[in-house]
Amino acid sequence: MRWCNGRVISGVFFDGDAELKAIAGFEAKMAEANFWEDQAVAQSVIASANRSKAKVLPIKAFKGDLEDLKTMLELVDETENAGDKALYVSEVVESVADLRRRLDQLELASFLSAPNDGCNAIVSINSGAGGTESCDWAEMLLRMYSRWAERSGFKVELLEVTQGEEAGISSATLRVEGVNAYGYAKAERGVHRLVRISPFDSNARRHTSFCSVDVIAELDDSDLAIEVNESDCRIDVYRASGKGGQHVNRTESAVRITHLPSGIVVTCQNDRSQIKNKATAMRTLKSRLFEKQQDEKRSEMEKFYGEKGEIAWGNQIRSYVFQPYQMVKDLRTGVETGNVQAVMDGDLDAFIHAWLRAGGPMARQ
Repeated sequence: MRWCNGRVISGVFFDGDAELKAIAGFEAKMAEANFWEDQAVAQSVIASANRSKAKVLPIKAFKGDLEDLKTMLELVDETENAGDKALYVSEVVESVADLRRRLDQLELASFLSAPNDGCNAIVSINSGAGGTESCDWAEMLLRMYSRWAERSGFKVELLEVTQGEEAGISSATLRVEGVNAYGYAKAERGVHRLVRISPFDSNARRHTSFCSVDVIAELDDSDLAIEVNESDCRIDVYRASGKGGQHVNRTESAVRITHLPSGIVVTCQNDRSQIKNKATAMRTLKSRLFEKQQDEKRSEMEKFYGEKGEIAWGNQIRSYVFQPYQMVKDLRTGVETGNVQAVMDGDLDAFIHAWLRAGGPMARQ
């Protein structure tokens, strides 16, 4: 990373002046007397302001602390008392270590330069080849991504889950809310393979299971140039399944929307209100349609929807081996670890960061 006229450059060009102007513009809008008259627009402005602040403010703070470190180094040179010098040197060492850590974070964030990287993420998990084993694996992945999001400081919301016939889940959709949630989560798009001794096999044989993970950016209506006619949709309402209390299970609050022209199906059952679930499902549908539209414009459908291919052998991006040895290996970057339990508890940063540094976003924006 290097500095150039108050701007940080690290693989991509960062225009700090433009971001500061954008923040000033957002704050001017928020100061208007009628700002809250349109709640949806107000929330969109606040979200955009937060994304811009998340980009520029850490860099400003880093630059200020770097100047403080230079002052401290000068103080060390000028100090003659051995005891005071040792104390100052200790503080310098701690400051350098902290700045190195923050510099690494800033460099990583600089790779999140695609237009939608700062958005919330919608993560979908679907079981594949492997039957009951695959459904159990899907539930394990749901827990893993929930834990990863929480560890990363994101807010997690379960939009829908479909239980498996015997165990686990056949599918689930998570909403991960926070700055750059999509930028980080999109590294997980693909097929995930599990090898273990099956707890469902009385002969204790080793089984291989597959699940696919899809990630799209949640876009606001103001960001989407997409209109969805309800006449093109089949909207079904039904009783929510799973945990949620008597009200959730006794009323038809869950919503499933099938977009007939594209065949895309989205569901939402996390709220007690059918109206809120329908609004969330419609927003998710628009985001999926936008993602599909962008792929078609690039004429490279393999980037998002074709990339995963069949949820089976030969298409996985990562392998999780529980037996006969323990190892998780990312087949795109070669990053691997033997600490399987930590990974299943949501420690995914090594894989995500390696994918970002390897140029993943440049190929799959």
